[in-house]
Amino acid sequence: MTHREILEALSGLLLGLFVAVLSSTIVSNALPTILRDLHGGESAYTWVITAALLSLTASTPIWGKLSDLVSKKLLMQVALVIYIVSSTLAGLSQNTSELIGCRVLQGIGAGGVVALGQICLAAMVPPRERGRYSGYFGAVFALATIGGPLIGGVIVDTPWLGWRWCFYVGIPFSLVAIVVLQRTLHLPVVRRKARIDYLGALLIAGAVSLLMIWVTLAGKNYPWASWQTAAMVGGGLLLAALFVLTECRAAEPIIPLTLFRHRTVSLAAAASALVGIGMYGATTFLSQYFQLAREKTPTMAGIMTLPMILGLAASSAAAGRLITKHGKWKRYLVAGTFLLALGFLLLGTARADTPYGLLSLYMLATGVGLGLTSQNLVLAVQNTVPVKELGTASSAVTFFRTMGGAMGVSALGALLGTKVTHYLTQNLAAAHLPAAGGAPGGGELPDLHRLPAPLVPLVTDAFGHGIGTVFLVAAPFALLAFLLVLGIREVPLRTRESG
Repeated sequence: MTHREILEALSGLLLGLFVAVLSSTIVSNALPTILRDLHGGESAYTWVITAALLSLTASTPIWGKLSDLVSKKLLMQVALVIYIVSSTLAGLSQNTSELIGCRVLQGIGAGGVVALGQICLAAMVPPRERGRYSGYFGAVFALATIGGPLIGGVIVDTPWLGWRWCFYVGIPFSLVAIVVLQRTLHLPVVRRKARIDYLGALLIAGAVSLLMIWVTLAGKNYPWASWQTAAMVGGGLLLAALFVLTECRAAEPIIPLTLFRHRTVSLAAAASALVGIGMYGATTFLSQYFQLAREKTPTMAGIMTLPMILGLAASSAAAGRLITKHGKWKRYLVAGTFLLALGFLLLGTARADTPYGLLSLYMLATGVGLGLTSQNLVLAVQNTVPVKELGTASSAVTFFRTMGGAMGVSALGALLGTKVTHYLTQNLAAAHLPAAGGAPGGGELPDLHRLPAPLVPLVTDAFGHGIGTVFLVAAPFALLAFLLVLGIREVPLRTRESG
């Protein structure tokens, strides 16, 4: 394909990516309002995010395998149709259970769009030139991450719209993306009988789901050391072991274990899982921080996270161009994971009264780290594996990133609920107020404007301290990603695709 043809096709892929990312970021600032309307608590907050991530995780390898067998353009359009249907149903939800179910469907569609976007790019452009185009993906990711919270906040703050339009607003973009792809994306179609490893997808989804449910409920519905813990953890590990056995015997496994014979693939997959915790955790918990610890509106919460998102956009675009120019990529992975760990460590010191100037620097470091890391881990793997495994390998990296994000957000959300309760109890005791004296109860997210005035600073302090603790706990995972990236061997980028 010529440069012009690539850009024309890329416009449809990027529009689809914008929609997929928007589906998760647009609800981040709107969720406190949505869950107050639907009477959901901290666990529901976590599950509205992680339900989409979980289905995205389970479906990504299936989309990747299908892309090696049938038309990539058709698959991308099918994924967008799934997104349109699920978004419509999500906007009609009457309770948190319905909303979470619709988010599962949204995750399936978004998983196809995210995975297939990278796969289509890899089919059009050789690795040496891919850095420049990957920078466009990073920039659109940042744009959707910037626009999502802002759009969601404006929608929630506009009385004649309401939060349901957070799900409807992406539908027109999806329809345009389908039309653009139909007219511009022309890739060779491999025609052979597809043998999809549905059992493998079911087992890995079951394993991750069981462990996420355990993390969400343990310590609240039952003790950490209990028979429920033993049953769920044991069941999750058993399903994971069965998944490995299934992949060893499947004719066309969902994640071929032979991929991990490549040292780069193994290290990049593990690093991607750890980076996923930072990618999804940062947007999820910063939204709560600004609304519940600093009493900002959903719109202002989106605006105040701009330093992180601008850092992500600028670093992703700059790294893409530099990689294309010089052919070196490892240095950006090393710098990115280091900055991500540093940013989380600094955010771990945040409290309700931390000056915004300092927070901006902390968020900027985190954003630059994410921008240098997320796309380039995919590039490193694509440059390592044979062309025939390009789709499967690309989706495997995305799989581990979203799995890490789903598990991380679930675990950190459970930790946040526990810490907020602990710090609020301490604050009430220090103020000589009864624990039930108008304080938030039942696990529901508080509406700060309806609380008695003496309670508001106690609640905001509890959320500020709790969310700071969450970032502090996440920092070692980013540091581990840094150590893993150091072990990746840099291979010069291919200037053409070869078997």
